Amino acid sequence: MRRIAAPCLALLLSACQLIAPYNQTAYQQTTALKAEALVLMDKATEPYALHKTEADQVRLDMEKAYEYAKGRPQNAFSTKQWEIVRDPTRHSLGGFLKCWETEGTLNATFIAEAKRLVADQLDTISALESGKPRPAQSE
Repeated sequence: MRRIAAPCLALLLSACQLIAPYNQTAYQQTTALKAEALVLMDKATEPYALHKTEADQVRLDMEKAYEYAKGRPQNAFSTKQWEIVRDPTRHSLGGFLKCWETEGTLNATFIAEAKRLVADQLDTISALESGKPRPAQSE
């Protein structure tokens, strides 16, 4: 029995280390980007050209958050979520910005639905981060 219990315990303990600990910066980046993005998305009934600078800033902030997540060890789940959010071919923030840029203006109904999706995606990342063990707990 002990021959089986020791490897199982070792596996269990190593599994606890497969996810990065909570990081306040990552959480703040996500929540700040959500607020920025949702405010900007409301402006998409107006021509993209009028808000290009704001859209570029949201894209930059999204890229910063992605690169930060990608650079953290044992952070594959969050990194994958960021890849979805930034993908310009998906129903995501990246996709929304690309669509707005291509179309010029967007319909209010489309914007409302897109905001719901983007908010859910960013909430998922926030929940992933806030659900991680706090650094004091990870020892």
